[in-house]
Amino acid sequence: MALSFLDQRHTVAPPGYNRWLIPPAALAVHLCIGQVYATSVYKPALVAHFDVSLTAVGVVFSIAIVMLGASAAVMGTWVDRVGPRRAMFTAACFWAAGFLVGAVGIAAGWLWLLYLGYGVIGGIGLGIGYISPVSTLIKWFPDRPGLATGMAIMGFGGGALVASPLSRRLLELYDPDAEVPSGAAVAKLFVTLGVAYFAVMMLGVFNVRVPPPGWRPAGFAPAPERSGSLVTSRDVSAASALATPQFWLLWTVLLCNVTAGIGILEQAGPMISDFFRGDDGRTSVTATEAAGFVGLLSMFNMAGRFVWSSTSDYVGRKPAYMGYLGIGMVAYALLASAGDASVALFVALAALILSFYGGGFATVPAYLRDLFGTYQVGAIHGRLLTAWSVAGVAGPLIVNRFLDARGEPGALVAADYRPALFTMVGVLAVGFVANLLIRPVAERHHLPETASRVPSQAS
Repeated sequence: MALSFLDQRHTVAPPGYNRWLIPPAALAVHLCIGQVYATSVYKPALVAHFDVSLTAVGVVFSIAIVMLGASAAVMGTWVDRVGPRRAMFTAACFWAAGFLVGAVGIAAGWLWLLYLGYGVIGGIGLGIGYISPVSTLIKWFPDRPGLATGMAIMGFGGGALVASPLSRRLLELYDPDAEVPSGAAVAKLFVTLGVAYFAVMMLGVFNVRVPPPGWRPAGFAPAPERSGSLVTSRDVSAASALATPQFWLLWTVLLCNVTAGIGILEQAGPMISDFFRGDDGRTSVTATEAAGFVGLLSMFNMAGRFVWSSTSDYVGRKPAYMGYLGIGMVAYALLASAGDASVALFVALAALILSFYGGGFATVPAYLRDLFGTYQVGAIHGRLLTAWSVAGVAGPLIVNRFLDARGEPGALVAADYRPALFTMVGVLAVGFVANLLIRPVAERHHLPETASRVPSQAS
């Protein structure tokens, strides 16, 4: 068959293969699907084009995140079974098709088709593309799982770093004289991004490999399991993991961390403009500076995924999350109460919050590996990402509902954001308590050691 090169048996690495060639393949996928974090760049244009509220346009982003979690949960076991190459190819097809269908919806003025295209179809590509490289990297880097997942997932956080300025320049090219780009310009942008992202993701498809059965890095010896340690040398199946309190506590942790971060990220461009709006209704932040702020947040989102997840290899996953959530509460409270004191303070607090947001995403696969082993970590990870689906609705909804109640887009000020920001402090507090309650998985959930060595075929 023409697509037989996608079969898992054709992706097994030969002896002596350099595992450091795998992270670039993962990054090729995650940098592309990370574009979802740059939607605030063209959000005002879509509001004007469809003549709807911020909430109505924000639904596009929320649908994409819901579908990310849903498809990752449903397809997680399939990804483990067929291997990363076929999964990454499937993700590329869905992600590109989502842009093209969304472009038709924008051009025709059909908001429902944008929901279907970018939201549903593109969201399926997001979910499959997000989990497909992660379990592969964990298997290549059993000695540094936090580093491994950070290398892959930092690309997702960095997607807006590329997409934000690229989208801004393309919109200026397609509609050079407009203060707010037209719908036709955004439709052309979607077509361009869909074709370009498919080509880049295919580079990852052709280059990804899986380690041979039983492979271990030279000199690696698993540390002996300690009583009371969260790190286990045993395996838990995906079905059994859902029956443990540890899964649902970690689900709550991820839900709270993502809800708090995603609300500010989805509104990032307009938010910095609104925080520094004067009594005359004018903002001191230009459109270019606002787009640059989105890119800067992407940098910290990306850096947090690598730095904090790598740090968790040394301090442990549970203490790492205590930092993400605890310090995050302080940062959100300061942003709400004093964020409009200066642009520098606002940017510093937002950047810190987004670094913890990214760190939480990158650390969670290693946390799962510590608790449940590597047997079906991809499937377990996919099911945990349903928390992201819920957060993808809750975060933007909290922020957009508060803002819609306070005034019209373009006339909001810092005080209008405070109720939403203080709400996020409470959300993070719930996650902090859930993380404190996580304990080692009970022995009864562990698979027999012989069973955990059999390749995963079903959940």
